[in-house]
Parts: sequence; C-alpha cells; structure tokens
Amino acid sequence: MTVLSIFVGVSLGLLVSYIYKHTSISEFPKLEASLLYLFCYLCYATAEAFGLSGIMALFFNGVVLSHYNSYNLSTTAQTTTEQFFATVAVTMETIIFLYMGLSVFTGRFQNWDIMFSLLGLLFCLIARALNIFPLSLIANCCRRKGENRISLKTQCVLWFAGLRGAIAFALSMNMPGPNSDSYASATLFICMFTTIVCGGFTENILTRFGMKQGLDNDDDAHDDFTGVENLISTESPLARRLSADLQERYRSFWHDFDDNYMKELFGGDRVPDRQAGDYELSEQNDLYDF
Repeated sequence: MTVLSIFVGVSLGLLVSYIYKHTSISEFPKLEASLLYLFCYLCYATAEAFGLSGIMALFFNGVVLSHYNSYNLSTTAQTTTEQFFATVAVTMETIIFLYMGLSVFTGRFQNWDIMFSLLGLLFCLIARALNIFPLSLIANCCRRKGENRISLKTQCVLWFAGLRGAIAFALSMNMPGPNSDSYASATLFICMFTTIVCGGFTENILTRFGMKQGLDNDDDAHDDFTGVENLISTESPLARRLSADLQERYRSFWHDFDDNYMKELFGGDRVPDRQAGDYELSEQNDLYDF
C-alpha cells in the first residue's frame, strides 16, 4: 500500500508539472494557483478512493512539485501558493492541537489503559531509534568524510525531539471497532507526553550538545563518529572505496538523467555543468521550499 501511495503521489506530481511546463497557464496567475490547490486535493482524493494512504501520496506529490513544478510557476503564483500553504498548515496544526487539548478535559475517553499507553510510547521510541540510527549510518557511509555527515549528537536530538503525533491522533479518531477509545486515548497520551516532556526538554538537550542556534557549533561539525559507524566509515578502506564509488556513480547518473531528461519534460532548476556541491545546495533549497 505504501509503494502504491508513493506511485500515485509521484505520478500525479509529474503530470501536474508537465501540464504547467508545456502550457501558457503561467499567464493567468489566479487560475494557476487555484488549479494547483485542486491538483493537490485530487492527489489526496485519488489515493483515498483506491484505499491507499492519502497523506503518503500527498507528501510525495509535494516533494515532486517542489523539485519540478515550483520553477514553472509565475512569480505571483509562487508567492501566493507559498503563503497560502504555509497559512493553511499552521491553521490546521493549531486546530488539531486545540482539539487534542479539549479532548483531555471533555472526559469522552472512558477506556484509558495506562499500561497500553506506556507500552505504545515505549514501542514508538524503539521504532524511531531503529529508523534514525541505522538510516543515518547508511547515509553517512555514502558521504565523504566531513561532507555534511549526520553526527551522533544530531541523531540523538532527532530521536528525542521528533515525536509529536498530531496526525496520528486525527487518524486514531477514525479507528473502527469496540476499542477505538483505547486507541485514541493512548495516542493522545503519546502526543501529550512527547509535546510537553520531549518538547520541553529539547532546548536543554540542544544547549547541552552545543547545537543551539547562536552558539559556537564548529566543533560539532567535525564531531567524530564512534562505535560501529566510526569503524565502517573511517577505518575500513573497502568501505571508503565502496562509499566513494557508490556516491559518485549515483550522483553522476541521477543528476545527468534529471537535468537532461526529467527537467526537460517537467521543469526545474536546470543548470548545466554543475559541481557536486552545487547539486547538494540545490537539493537543500528544494527541501526548504517544500
């Protein structure tokens, strides 16, 4: 289901980018922005109609639109859509958290199982650790030494401060079955705990690790990797050669294909003869735009 959801999001994102690239819709900023909103809703509705994850499809749809279609929009539409989506995101997030806060005092959850809630929180923390640390290890092995690596401190902060779950709470409200209240109350407990406890201590963690903005973080940028990561990424000559070779082949193939074929069809920041560092900067800007 996840793969199909991603396929729907990417396919519709490419379709929209192709339409905006090869038509004169940019001459009509109001229509341009309005259709973009409707296309995004079409992606969500299509995934839900086929029993897939609308959120997953919409997320990857946004990634594709940010990488390709954002460069096809007129200046007016770029400003309008950016401000509109940012406003809607903040509004929806505020409504969800407001609803969560009201749910604490309405007393509608009569079947709160504290053991189930604690176990759910524990498993969420374990699952997050099993995602962040191995994936960061793989990402670091595919990067050169000192080249934008994810330090162990950063991984710990991502693990500690990343859980919130407002979307999970909204989805739990639609859970079927006689135990729906237990699911909703456990999700609410996890959201409240991670928001108040983890969110409240995040600033202290950042300060302790020397990662808070405004502090001198030069030492952290060259932070050594310990344990297995250090053994794999710096001590093994074979791992270094494989990492460098894999990185260069991936960059060369993907960026050539993206510039010469994908961006020719779907739009995007197509700059020939860029260096590796320029590719990284462009990718980071795409994520910031998204």
